[in-house]
Amino acid sequence: MMVGVLGAGAWGRALAKTAERAGHGVTLWSRADGDRRFETAASAEVVVLAVPAQAMTELADRLDPGMARGALVIAAKGLERGTGRLMSEVLGSGFAAGALSGPNFAAEVAAGLPTAAVLAGGPQAAFATSGFRVYESRDVVGVQLCGALKNVIAIAAGITEGRRLGENARAALVTRGLAEIRRLVIAEGGEAETVAGLAGLGDLMLTATSPTSRNYAYGAALGRGEPPPAALAEGATTAEPALLRAARAGVELPIAAAVADIVAGRVDIESAMKRLLARPAGRE
Repeated sequence: MMVGVLGAGAWGRALAKTAERAGHGVTLWSRADGDRRFETAASAEVVVLAVPAQAMTELADRLDPGMARGALVIAAKGLERGTGRLMSEVLGSGFAAGALSGPNFAAEVAAGLPTAAVLAGGPQAAFATSGFRVYESRDVVGVQLCGALKNVIAIAAGITEGRRLGENARAALVTRGLAEIRRLVIAEGGEAETVAGLAGLGDLMLTATSPTSRNYAYGAALGRGEPPPAALAEGATTAEPALLRAARAGVELPIAAAVADIVAGRVDIESAMKRLLARPAGRE
């Protein structure tokens, strides 16, 4: 099997190494490479889209349905700024794409450390190795929403760490954040099982508890009153579009709303905390 990976960041390189370990030929493309290498990667039997979420529109414009005859696998985690579109929606109806997600730090995947992921609507054999367990799913929408929203909740969790609000506060926030993800996934036609699995709970546990997480580190810096790190934190650009989707679906995402307001500078952290704590505690 030939696997093309479009995007040579840390995650794209890690997935390229994983596909090689699985015994496949791999073409890895970056923006610095020419059109010919792009065409080779985009015409592979499996094409992995591993660019940042906000670069997916540009990539979609370059993809030709006649060229991309193989299985497309979305590996980006985020929603399009300004529209709230999923990455599969950015690609458009001319492409049928699966989605890969889960509790996966790129450096550990690249090193071949034991990892599990979920692949909705794509070929497991492209990545499955003795150290990279790939579980199947049919919930392409739910897997994408989980992968996007967990970054927003991770920023909030980092803020609790930076503000030294305690482990109790962080655990409560992460749990209620998972409830927000579940509400939106179900409203969008996704499956509750997805939220309880690797793409939801698993990825949230990893991203919202570890300083290795770029989104957690971003939130921790905000909590300390410091400039956030320069490294890309997808949750910072996902919070606002998540609220757009939530409004259309008729559900509330209070934690995501607080993160969006803090990142945009509309409220300070203390005001956002008071707003969240003033909400009535209804049935769990």
